[in-house]
Order: sequence, then C-alpha cells, then structure tokens
Amino acid sequence: MMGMNIKGSVEKVNGKEMSYSNFVENYLSKNKPVVISGLMKDWKACKDWVHHDDGTPNLQFISSNFGNSNVQVADCGSREFTDQKRLDMSVAEFIDQWIKLSSEELSDHSTNECKDKALLYLKDWHFVKEFPEYTAYTTPLLFRDDWLNMYLDHYHMHEDPDTYKKRDDVSCSDYRFVYMGAKGTWTPFHADVFRSYSWSANVCGKKRWYFLSPEQRHLVFDRNMKNSVYDIFEEVNETIFPNFKKTTWLECTQDQNEIIFVPSGWYHQVYNLEDTISINHNWFNAYNVSWVWDLLLRDYKEASEYIEDIKDICDDFEGLCQRNLAVNTGMNFYDFFNFMVRFSFANIVQLCHLARSSVFDEWCSSSKAQHLIFNLDSTKDITTKMKNTCLSKNHNISLDFRSVLEEPAFLELCFQVDKTYAFIHDQCTLIDDKEKNLMGDLVDMVFCKLISTVVCNPEDLVILIDDILQSLRILPQKKGQNA
Repeated sequence: MMGMNIKGSVEKVNGKEMSYSNFVENYLSKNKPVVISGLMKDWKACKDWVHHDDGTPNLQFISSNFGNSNVQVADCGSREFTDQKRLDMSVAEFIDQWIKLSSEELSDHSTNECKDKALLYLKDWHFVKEFPEYTAYTTPLLFRDDWLNMYLDHYHMHEDPDTYKKRDDVSCSDYRFVYMGAKGTWTPFHADVFRSYSWSANVCGKKRWYFLSPEQRHLVFDRNMKNSVYDIFEEVNETIFPNFKKTTWLECTQDQNEIIFVPSGWYHQVYNLEDTISINHNWFNAYNVSWVWDLLLRDYKEASEYIEDIKDICDDFEGLCQRNLAVNTGMNFYDFFNFMVRFSFANIVQLCHLARSSVFDEWCSSSKAQHLIFNLDSTKDITTKMKNTCLSKNHNISLDFRSVLEEPAFLELCFQVDKTYAFIHDQCTLIDDKEKNLMGDLVDMVFCKLISTVVCNPEDLVILIDDILQSLRILPQKKGQNA
C-alpha cells in the first residue's frame, strides 16, 4: 500500500435495527461513513440480476432485457485528464466483451496489477430514467430525503434552452446510476459530484474502499491546490504532492447486499474485488446543501480566474463564467438558485397544509413539521451567503409564487415532497386533491399575500422564509432538531 497509514475501518451496522433519527444523529449530521446491511432483501435486482447458486452477475438476463441501452464505459487502464477514458457502447456490447474476457484463462493478480489490464467498467447508467416500469429497487428510508433527484424528476437543472441539451453531460436527467464491472475494475481517487452524499448498494460482488476525510483534502493536492492524486497506489510524486505521506485513511470491504453511505467531501478510491453490480445515488438535503454552494463558489472563482485576461474585451464576462461553471461543475449559480427557490416553495406549501389540517395547536412540533422548518432554515442560511454574488444584480430570474403553483411539474414535486416526508416520519400524506388543495389552502389562510410574492434574488427568498416562519409563529430550528 505504498506505506499508506490505515488508521481504521468503516463501521458496519444492521439497517433493520436503525431508525431514521438514529441515522441522522450518528451519520448524516456528523458526515460520517457507514456500511449498512439488511436493506436490500426485497429488491427485484437482487433476484433477477444475480445467479443464486454462486452469487455471480446474471449478465445474460441484463443483456436480453436492457441490452439496447447506450451507456458510457470506462477503460480502467487508460487515463484521460483526471478520470479514466470513456467509451460509448450498448449494454449488450459491453456484456459481450465482459464475457469474452471472463472466458480467458486469467491468473490471479494483486489489486495494483489488475488495474493495469484493459478492463471495462460500465458507469453512470441512468437505469431508473430509462426503465421506469422495471422497479429494480426501492430507495431505503434512510436515503429518501433526496432533494436533488426529487427536483430532477420534474425539472431540468438547466432551464436556458441554449444550455440544456437532452441527456448531455451538463444536464443530467438524474443522479441514480447502475455500475457494472468485472473483478479488477476500479474508480480513481475522487470526491463525488457537487460534494453530495452518495449511497452505493452491492447487488452482487465485493468492493474495497479507501477513504480520506475532508479535513485532509489539502494533503492530496499539489502546491497550487489545482490537481489531486489520481491513483493512491501508484508512486505518488513527493515533489508534486509533498503532503501525501501525511494522510491517514479508513478502509472497508463492502460485501454483497451491503450499502455504503459516503458523506460529503470524503475522497475515496474503489476496487471491485469480484465481478460486481452496484446501484448508486448522489443526493443532498438540508444537512449537506452548504457543501454544494461552497463547491460552486470555489469552482466559480477558479473559472473566472482562468479567463481573467479576456474580462475587458468580453461583452458578457459573467455569463461566460456561469456557462463554464455549468459545464465543468454540473450547475451554475442560476441553476442552483432556481432549484432552491422552487424547493423552498414546495416546503412552504407542505407547512401550509400541516397548519390547516392539524387540530392541535402544537402541530409545528411534529417531526414532519420540524423537518420542513429545518429545510427552510438551512435554505435561508445558504441563500444569505449568495447575497454578494451576481444573483443580487440584474438578471432574468423572476419566480412568482402564483405562477410556480400553476406549473404541473411543481404540483408533482409537491406530491413527491409530501409523500417523502410522510414516509420518513410514518404519517399519512395530506394532499388528496392537487390543484384545489394547493390553491385553496393558501387562499383561505393568512398566506394570501404569498400569492403575489415574487423572488428575484437571494434577499427576496430570505425575506419570504422569514415571513413564513414568523406568520406560523415558528422560530428557526437548529440543525439536528428535526431528527
């Protein structure tokens, strides 16, 4: 291991014995990794995608049923910039090559030797979006509070038609993926997109994980903090990465039917110790949305510095910076702000329903209400940080409450938010008639003034959230109180 300092293993727990509040308190809010068992028993993927006599992937079933899907496949032996070279092929073509390789007589190799083979690794397959009728799995309760995928089920991240292109790298349809790879395939050292949380479930096979905490991020970058180590098992150049030898690591082996929770900002490198299929989600919520904004701000500064020399001759320098940010990071300031406004509106609608439907004066102390309040309070904290950016200046953002309420996509988002938090907190959903209830509840309560509310900048959103919490006589909650 090139002298790596392994200081411990990732904890393993039984998910059947863990409540949502336990997960929040011990792992989500602490940004701590954990391996969880017992949550995949009834998954269709675990029945259809695996040979139950030996636990190996049922590649023929996958090829026969989903083989026409076009996917990106990583060549694990070929580096391209900061990642592995990607190839475009169908699932059937990928499986044909996998079977061909497996049929050859291969001697055992160490992990370090295996990665040098021309092994192909199918990554980032948007399986749920492509095959919505085939319910391969159900997202476990612990990971349901997923703002990112709830939003992308109803909206594009990029609403500018010049920016949005169907199913391109910039405008991902969702962040739910299937990964498939033979023994020896691997993923280079990285932190996840948006610095989101992720969970990864092994349908079959085993993975080996190596984790570095966010506090040690600076130790794996060069002196200018521009480039990080690509492979922690190659000879790391001490001249380029002088602090790498100071790093300390966590490791773990993830077995079949185990799910690993990867917290925000944790760098990791992963190896498939056996032929493996996994299901993976990237996601964020009130506990880690600050990581998303911090990354956007850091990447924006880098993007603007990179083209600083053309600032004086560029007609729209800020617009160019934001376009580059969207391409490089996956969203820009405007995308993120639109997302935060709509998701805040959806949380406000849920609070309105709770207030109107409850017969108890203490309705706001319910676990669901506290969760919604916590969401809004966290949103306000992040939005306050946006005030001194281009979002506070003149631009084309203008979201008024009435128009958003009339969007069919927003109504569906409200239903998904309602069902999600009802499921998490074991309560009945409150919306039973879409447009009638959504509009009626707001009109016949003290929130009539909200119908004319227009949000054009971060300050508007902060004022709106403050007004809502004050109108409901709610004080903002501290992190952890909704757990």
